[in-house]
Amino acid sequence: MFSSHPLFLQPTNLDIRVWRYMDFTKLVSMLESESLFFARADRFGDPFEGSWPMPNIKSREQLLNGFPAEIRESVAKNMQNVWNMNKKWPRYNAINCWHMNEHESAAMWKLYLKSNEGVAVQSRYKALRDSIIYDQPFYMGLVRYIDYENDVIPDGNILSPFIHKRRSFEHEREVRILIAKWPIGDNGIDTELETIDFGIRVRTDLRSLIENVYVAPGSPSWFVDLVRAVIIKYGYKFEVIHSKMDDKALF
Repeated sequence: MFSSHPLFLQPTNLDIRVWRYMDFTKLVSMLESESLFFARADRFGDPFEGSWPMPNIKSREQLLNGFPAEIRESVAKNMQNVWNMNKKWPRYNAINCWHMNEHESAAMWKLYLKSNEGVAVQSRYKALRDSIIYDQPFYMGLVRYIDYENDVIPDGNILSPFIHKRRSFEHEREVRILIAKWPIGDNGIDTELETIDFGIRVRTDLRSLIENVYVAPGSPSWFVDLVRAVIIKYGYKFEVIHSKMDDKALF
């Protein structure tokens, strides 16, 4: 169930289009499983995923210097334990990502497809939010892009780093859906526990989610026919649109 959270900013227009660019096999997997895949946060390949920016790190050091000398070593040890836990925290969060844009994105086609035999599932923000069938809380909102050398992420919530990314990713205009599975043991937080393997498959009402399926620009006509056939095979009637982004200009 969607859980509203002040950290997760919502778009002013809840009907804005959102896109998920993927190769053909992932589309088949989505249709076959009737689900969306949420990848474990530390498996995205971004070394900054779930991390805090430099000003936050420096503020911790300044905080430590404010303690009396006789207890500083003990406090430092406790703080180090917290920092070590922060490094492990991405393992306990699963994320599904979408691109928010009223139009197709040439950059997204190139970024997420290894060939021209790929697709983009197009939905709307609210439709995406409401299509997810999950009995535990999940969060959804817009990623904020910051300078990790100079900007500060608000302290006080372990989820804060997961809705921030470096400015070099601004072109992604990312919408994130996050599921947190805390490692709660008999004596509280236990970072030796594993709560998520590679990710989580979450049941989704695809009929209410998918508005159109776009086929990559430059893909052959037989591939467009294959996408249509597979969608029909699984009992759906989504409109299949062959992207015209590579069409020649008329001078």
